[in-house]
Amino acid sequence: MIPFFDLKTQYKEIKNEMDKSINRVLSSGNFILGEEVTSFEKEFAKFCEVKFAIGVGSGTSALFLALKSLGIKKNDEIITVPNTFISTAYAISYTGAKLVFVDVEEDTLNIDYTKIEEKITDKTKAILPVHLYGHPADMNPIMEIAEEHNLKIIEDVAQATGSEYNGKKLGSLGDVAAFSFYPTKTLGAYGDGGMIVTNDSKIAEKIELLRNYGQLKKYHYIIEGFNSRLDEIQAAILRVKLKRLNQWNDLRRKNAKIYNESLKNTDVILPVEKEYAKHVYYLYVIRIAKRDKLQQWLETRGVSTMIHYPIPIHLQMAYKYLGYKKGDFPFTEKYAEEILSLPMFPELKKEQIEEICFLIQKFKPS
Repeated sequence: MIPFFDLKTQYKEIKNEMDKSINRVLSSGNFILGEEVTSFEKEFAKFCEVKFAIGVGSGTSALFLALKSLGIKKNDEIITVPNTFISTAYAISYTGAKLVFVDVEEDTLNIDYTKIEEKITDKTKAILPVHLYGHPADMNPIMEIAEEHNLKIIEDVAQATGSEYNGKKLGSLGDVAAFSFYPTKTLGAYGDGGMIVTNDSKIAEKIELLRNYGQLKKYHYIIEGFNSRLDEIQAAILRVKLKRLNQWNDLRRKNAKIYNESLKNTDVILPVEKEYAKHVYYLYVIRIAKRDKLQQWLETRGVSTMIHYPIPIHLQMAYKYLGYKKGDFPFTEKYAEEILSLPMFPELKKEQIEEICFLIQKFKPS
């Protein structure tokens, strides 16, 4: 079997340092908002080239609290994409704001900035680009549109920690950005966790209140807040991993090159890397017309694959009330039937990739 991802192998490589870090927390007796979280926030802010980083309970919470920190409320409109994980949409819905979808680019599958302005109304308050699969959205034109229309930008960097746009780390470009540390991410915890980054001190101060019940100090509640705190054990785990993230992302990029070379003369449409991008390949996503048959072919031969994401958000039952229908976002819908995520993780061996590619080359759809 070739697994889709392999967290056990990674743990074995860093076991000694990881175990020491976890034991350090257990010995301290301090598990909520202690020294590990504070240190990791400083280290992560430096990594992202921003001034402030605030640890929270999950990537979904990071998006939600980022939106709340900007004052997003009921009946506001937020422009985003329908081809992302559902938490992007849920975070917007939790604020009471309305989701306004824009179709995606044909090559990157990221938000098509040329279609944003036609969706802007007097209720539009922000644009929420998703850096899908580890490839950055084209941020310069998005930032220009936001500035012209006095809109905020919330970057969803859940799938792209360490990726760069024109040499700048993602998360440093918008007003505020949200990260996920779900275990399979490029920087993954051993449980849930998230981070919000910003260069705005007022936004950072508000998020610190929001994540911890709205209290300035114990039992003094300044605003209505929430319980969403990155815990000490996860922070200690992430500190160990952060030191290796650039190396691991480089291995992902190396693996992507092997895939690209081995599949270049097949019917498969390969992922792109634009000139402005440093793609970290959280996922290696190909496109092929007979996707379901290829997936079955690979699965029966020991290769595990996934589909990210088979049903666009605008066609999900949960969002039927928005009134969208099939055909509203042609590219998104077309790609949802073609995309297939192949195994991708830093420890994936060249021989495994070559075996996967050999099987794809042999695939003859009926």
